[in-house]
Amino acid sequence: MEKYEEMARRILPRRVPGADVATFSLAYNLLHAAYLMINDLEAAIHRPRGLTLPGFRLMFKLWLLGPTMPARLAELSVMSRSAVTNAVNTLERTGFVERRPSDTDGRAITVALTTKGEESVRAAFELQAAREHLWFAGLSAADREALTALLRDIVAARPHAPSAPSAVRE
Repeated sequence: MEKYEEMARRILPRRVPGADVATFSLAYNLLHAAYLMINDLEAAIHRPRGLTLPGFRLMFKLWLLGPTMPARLAELSVMSRSAVTNAVNTLERTGFVERRPSDTDGRAITVALTTKGEESVRAAFELQAAREHLWFAGLSAADREALTALLRDIVAARPHAPSAPSAVRE
């Protein structure tokens, strides 16, 4: 059976003359690896512990930063505020996090790990770190550093979100 990427690289130029198949392959492989890794981490580590990967990511940030405002969690996690609110609601129902009044702004709240949440994120992190090591075991230390640098460059040079249609001017 022909691999999907090979098939797409063969067919794409016929469908879109001048298509950049090299960039397609780069994006395809990056997304494919990310989806496979996300699914693996969720199935092997987080779902059995009552978490999702986004929930773990929020808890991990709280573990490192301490009580944090939801807007800051959204910014650091590249999640919408509503997605953070939904995740915090779920984590709060399961006893992993709690909302607290802000120490600096009487109108604001922060999200903090509970003792149960701290124990859970610590254990999940150890398992995830071991699983991540397996994912990258085929790469040398130099290749891992180079890949990390390339990914940082991609993130730094990413296109900005398009303007709203009403803001577009001719």
